[in-house]
Amino acid sequence: MDFAEYPFQISVTEDELVLLQRKLDAVRFPDEIEQAEWAYGAPLADIQRLVERWRTTYDWRLHERALNKMPMFTKDIILDDFGTLNLHYIHQKSTNNNAIPLLFVHGWPGSFIEVQKLLPLLTESNPVYPSFHVVAPSLPGFAWSQPALKKGFQGKHYAELFHKLMLSLGYAEYVTQGGDWGHRLTRTLAYKYGPTHVKASHTNFPIANSITFLRSPIQYIRHLATPYTRLESEGIARFDKFMRVGSGYSEEQSTMPQTLGYSLADSPVGPLSWIYEKLVDWSDAYPWTDDEVLSWVSIYWFSRAGPAASLRIYYELQKSNEVVSLPRPVVPFGISFFPKEINMAPKAAIRGDLNVAFESEHQVGGHFPAYEQPEALASDLRKMFGKNGPVAGVVPGRSGY
Repeated sequence: MDFAEYPFQISVTEDELVLLQRKLDAVRFPDEIEQAEWAYGAPLADIQRLVERWRTTYDWRLHERALNKMPMFTKDIILDDFGTLNLHYIHQKSTNNNAIPLLFVHGWPGSFIEVQKLLPLLTESNPVYPSFHVVAPSLPGFAWSQPALKKGFQGKHYAELFHKLMLSLGYAEYVTQGGDWGHRLTRTLAYKYGPTHVKASHTNFPIANSITFLRSPIQYIRHLATPYTRLESEGIARFDKFMRVGSGYSEEQSTMPQTLGYSLADSPVGPLSWIYEKLVDWSDAYPWTDDEVLSWVSIYWFSRAGPAASLRIYYELQKSNEVVSLPRPVVPFGISFFPKEINMAPKAAIRGDLNVAFESEHQVGGHFPAYEQPEALASDLRKMFGKNGPVAGVVPGRSGY
């Protein structure tokens, strides 16, 4: 196993910037229904404004330098069934040698940019709360990670990839944090490699298998006997609406990702509108600036494999039945509930599905809390793993202090 780290800096070529400029100059917009607002998707006026900013005054080099301030690396990881994949990742160490190793895994339409605001909070050395060594990989086919080009790259392969990355960094025992796909993948990771290696996990994406009497009789009875809280009722209603009017993107990405990929790969307005809609709809009134949106989307546009590669995770995990059937690891889990999360299972279902050791409810926040509410998410991790937390000392020899 290669224990070396190979520093990486984003360096988009001038040719790529010129090509982007040409494509933006040649954009052809669709028409729009009168008074459509958001009912039909991303509003035309919003996309026109963003394209004009991208085309004329947005400074990629400025934002590229900001991203490059994060300690980035690449590393070849050898997988049993897929050969070698070159993985791009962030590795920010705390100055505290006893810091807890934490693997942070993003989802779609996120990327490593989601950990940017968390890094200084989690790696800070402070006697009051624990600190962490943070590892945040880009999923294969996202950002500057090499894509898997063989069929069948499933959750178990992501788990193997991330576990081997952590071992290669000297972290034989570690904890995880993830939302969206990051939760599903770290959950598989905990199932395969916990509790020997994965000691505990935290998520802000509170999903669960359907609760049944045979699986969890006590939680099932409690579920029937206990009225839903306001948070749960609103979460169920929001997920119902999402399935009715907001999940079409997932059906397309899960069934015919290549067909969709042509438009995303050829026109930068494709990924801009496709992703911008989700950033706004899935966040909790977060005040997105145009430059934030454009930086988020530019990572997809300039990515190693192009924006189409990021869709394939939907197809592969749907085909392997990993979307509807979640593994049930035994390691302790922490759950953070943010009110505008798009998918929120009842607490009884989650408690019947996972070994829940920590729960926290928030008044503000949506699908991207690491970016929308980094202080709140960092606080939950500190409480869960801190001196008086439910899993304090879960990583032997690494208390965080």
